[in-house]
Amino acid sequence: MPAIRLVGGQLFPGRDALKYFIVYAHPEPLSLNGELMRRAVTGLEAAGHQVRVSDLYASRWKSTADADDFPRGTASPLIYGKASAEAFNNGAQSPDIAEEQAKLLWADAVILQFPIWWYGMPAILKGWVDRVYARGFAYGVGTFGGKKWGERFGEGVLMGRRAMVAATLGGRAAQYGPRGVNGSIDDILWPIQHGVLFYPGMTVVPPTVFYEVSRLDAETVDRLCQSYLDRLLHIATTDPIPFRTQNGGDYDEQQVLHEHLAKDGAGLKIHQAGTTYSSNTSVGSVGDFNPRHIAPSSRRDETWLRLSSPDE
Repeated sequence: MPAIRLVGGQLFPGRDALKYFIVYAHPEPLSLNGELMRRAVTGLEAAGHQVRVSDLYASRWKSTADADDFPRGTASPLIYGKASAEAFNNGAQSPDIAEEQAKLLWADAVILQFPIWWYGMPAILKGWVDRVYARGFAYGVGTFGGKKWGERFGEGVLMGRRAMVAATLGGRAAQYGPRGVNGSIDDILWPIQHGVLFYPGMTVVPPTVFYEVSRLDAETVDRLCQSYLDRLLHIATTDPIPFRTQNGGDYDEQQVLHEHLAKDGAGLKIHQAGTTYSSNTSVGSVGDFNPRHIAPSSRRDETWLRLSSPDE
């Protein structure tokens, strides 16, 4: 079978190498996240791919979005979005911001890897998004009026790239399922997957999430690393989360989903077309869930790993 490469949102045969950009946010190099990242880079490069990593903690990434991001003389009071647009359009951005934007444009696949802390990404990664996603680059693109409210949610500067969240959690998978007390992992990741990744045009594949990571032996770490690498290696052929595109006809002139398409009335799932993707519908044990749908190739040959716990 010929190699497959993602180009312009389509899959084309004929080229072997993909370009992976991993935005990595964990403060401890000896953590599970650190091991996952290092082995992923080694495995991807061994397979002939190119990899760039932005290690935010190691590089002491500036996470605060403030006036220091712009040349002296920027209008006061500071309106950050307006100032970011002026700096972007005039080639006057802070060098660290411009460098990260260049990596995004270089990549075929963008990976956000981080531990979930208090139901979200670490502050340093949120700060990366705040600063790198300048107006005119990641938002505020296109014309705004009527049904065409900019190029976003499936369109935009980053269209043609695939993206994936890779996250770790201390809790059990069941707690983050459709009826879990913590809420569905899909809902927790919604601002990142539908917002940070899909908004500027990237095609988002189902996340790689590892649970109960505080209780791992060496063998399990090996299995998790291999599972993560497998997901990365197959990112171009994994069925994406079927988010509806804003300008594809499903929304009205106020960008509200047409009523006949809102099968469940409201909520986040109505913004997926067809059969929705839902994580944690199977945990490899006597069922806590009513299975709905797992995209056929979203897990490849991966099986759910039930990690050891004192009370399991």
